[in-house]
Amino acid sequence: MTKTIFITGASSGIGAATARRAVEAGWNVGLMARSEDKLNKLVDELGDKALALPGDATDLSAQEEAVGKLVEHFGGLDAAYANAGKGLDKPGTEAGDPEEWRSMIDVNIMGLLYTARVALPHLKKTKGHLVLTGSAAGRRHIKGSIYGATKWFVHGYAGNMAEEMREWGGRCTVIAPGMVDTAFFSEGKPDKLQAEDVANAVVYALEQPSRATVNEVFMMPTN
Repeated sequence: MTKTIFITGASSGIGAATARRAVEAGWNVGLMARSEDKLNKLVDELGDKALALPGDATDLSAQEEAVGKLVEHFGGLDAAYANAGKGLDKPGTEAGDPEEWRSMIDVNIMGLLYTARVALPHLKKTKGHLVLTGSAAGRRHIKGSIYGATKWFVHGYAGNMAEEMREWGGRCTVIAPGMVDTAFFSEGKPDKLQAEDVANAVVYALEQPSRATVNEVFMMPTN
């Protein structure tokens, strides 16, 4: 039976690359992002195994509605990938913008928690898989990095969820890439990781036999 995954931040970068790789591996994909035009274009590319679910990941009711539509459309949910995230234009505590901090925390932490909350009741039915986008910035201390601190949260939460989900046969994986060449950066980084590299890691974790849990994939650019 074909499995189904819900992906946030799915209109570009790591999310879109993961959708493509998942469809190649035989999965149905539900794609959530704010950009409806980009989602529709991706669905046109991927075909009937993809469903556009436009909405804001920082809105709990929007995520509830999206997952409900996805489950109704494909008949169930086997994995959820909380991938939506953002950084800061003004880093640092003294020089930073508190409103920008709040916006980042809403996406990187609250949006991720919302994905877990709405997906878990469905994942329990399928002994499913929760995947979270962490970062190399969440595995080491970077002076003054508030962004990095949000990713420390993701890594801690992923470990806690892995312990909880194990009780009912579920799995939780955090994907921790170093620098990835995506629109996250204002200038291209062609010598760094590509979104497709991260997508491969996500699908690798998803495709492991049920007896094996990949708790973390930590990947860095070779250069």
